[in-house]
Amino acid sequence: MSKPLSDRIALVTGASRGIGRATAISLAGRGAHIVALARTVGGLEELDDEIKKAGSSATLVPLDLRDFDALDRLGASLHERFKKLDILVGNAGQLGALSPLGHLDPKVWDEVFAVNVTANWRLIRSLDLLLRASDAGRAVFVTSGITYHARAYWGLYAASKAALEMLVRVYAEETAKTNVKVNLFNPGSIRTRMRAKAMPGEDPMTLDTPEQAAEAIVPLCLPSCEKTGMIFNYPNRKFLAFNAPA
Repeated sequence: MSKPLSDRIALVTGASRGIGRATAISLAGRGAHIVALARTVGGLEELDDEIKKAGSSATLVPLDLRDFDALDRLGASLHERFKKLDILVGNAGQLGALSPLGHLDPKVWDEVFAVNVTANWRLIRSLDLLLRASDAGRAVFVTSGITYHARAYWGLYAASKAALEMLVRVYAEETAKTNVKVNLFNPGSIRTRMRAKAMPGEDPMTLDTPEQAAEAIVPLCLPSCEKTGMIFNYPNRKFLAFNAPA
């Protein structure tokens, strides 16, 4: 495998499992040093073993994304060590409860928005200057096709992903004249733990794997990617404008 990401630094959230783990390994296989964020130390250590097998290295950051002060400190720590950040993959997400809007627990609402929206804003706030310091900064945030469908009981998750999309859309506009390219990735139906929780009766063997989805994320992270302000819709392998239905 070629190493187009040699000497590049890639930060991945939700890196201990699912799409985040697969993306971290795929980026490492292309030569990137991985800064892996996740809550579970054991999962990060297992990821570290896989990254070493891929011939690369990792910095493990056990972190709850709701610890916003820690996210603020993260940028300073990365600047001290690397002076830049080449790739940011905002993958971590929380489903919350599938429930009528009037029955949702406010605590659950706040937790989902904290992870899906506010944490990504805090990452942008903390890491923006590091991405701009790269000769080809790339930011990819994982969204969902649910933002285009008003589906009963999915209001919490859909609203949080819709808010994320607007956040990313604005960031793409703000970086349009820089070396930073900012895009969204809609994975569709992927064989993950979150998908199994949302669709317990579904046969997971009918779904694509996180590894397959990760291979579609990698091109958005390469210096050669010139797209910005777009959604890559994995189910049909097409780029969509932000206002185009999936």
